[in-house]
Amino acid sequence: MSQPPVRITGVPVTCRGLVFIYKVEGYDVVALSRVDLDIAAGEAVALVGPSGSGKSTLLSLMAGLLKPAAGSLRVGRHDLARARSAELQRMRATELGVVLQGDRNLLPYLSAVDNLRFAQRGGPRAGLPDPHDLLELVGLRGDAVARALPRDLTPGQRQQLSVATGAAIGGGLLLADEPTSQLDAEAREEVVAALLAVNVTGRTVVVVTHDPDIGVRFGRSVTIRDGRVGAEGRSGENFLVVGADGAVHLPTELLTELPPGTLLRVEAAGTGGILLRVAETESS
Repeated sequence: MSQPPVRITGVPVTCRGLVFIYKVEGYDVVALSRVDLDIAAGEAVALVGPSGSGKSTLLSLMAGLLKPAAGSLRVGRHDLARARSAELQRMRATELGVVLQGDRNLLPYLSAVDNLRFAQRGGPRAGLPDPHDLLELVGLRGDAVARALPRDLTPGQRQQLSVATGAAIGGGLLLADEPTSQLDAEAREEVVAALLAVNVTGRTVVVVTHDPDIGVRFGRSVTIRDGRVGAEGRSGENFLVVGADGAVHLPTELLTELPPGTLLRVEAAGTGGILLRVAETESS
């Protein structure tokens, strides 16, 4: 790069008892149920889970695109549960970037570098990252790539460019929804490297993915299941998370042995250990 990437102050995210409800054919569908989550400034976090688990809804709430039904959600200094539309629009224009699924971040008739310039049009007037430096940061090097239209780039390069557009305003939070979906292994690696390069500049990066292998690449992965935080992975090790109401989501592989309705005894095992035992009842 012509100069080292500018350091950015990351934005923290805090969720407490977060609830979101969709209306479907006159019925309430709970997409998120009392989510508690803390993301520190400068962290790289992957929200992992199957389709319909609520992870993309959570990302949209963080972006201020949806309004919580209950609970609290703070993004930096903003209380998103109480913020008005004008405040949310200013936040998205100056403090965070969103990488949408597919090529929806990109304008097909603009070159790669002009896509970044267009993304910066509503940002702060001073201190914006140089578009050419951004392209190099996410792994897109050379004048030919900078001048290329999106259709002339590979699928992986288009996603790298989408990551750059999300970082174009220099905000402290980057949210990416399934950025590696439908890419081959090599392209996935390039996009993950681009996201981690953005994180190295100081930005907080939150990525939604259904691929556990992608989640492992980030410093922390949070599994969303049935609208709740089910588990966390840190440094390659997985942990269960106890919810505010005491609920614990068991690992999926145990559910075949412990189907819903199974009675368990919880026993202290000493030195901080806990044992779960299947209860023997008269019917068994």
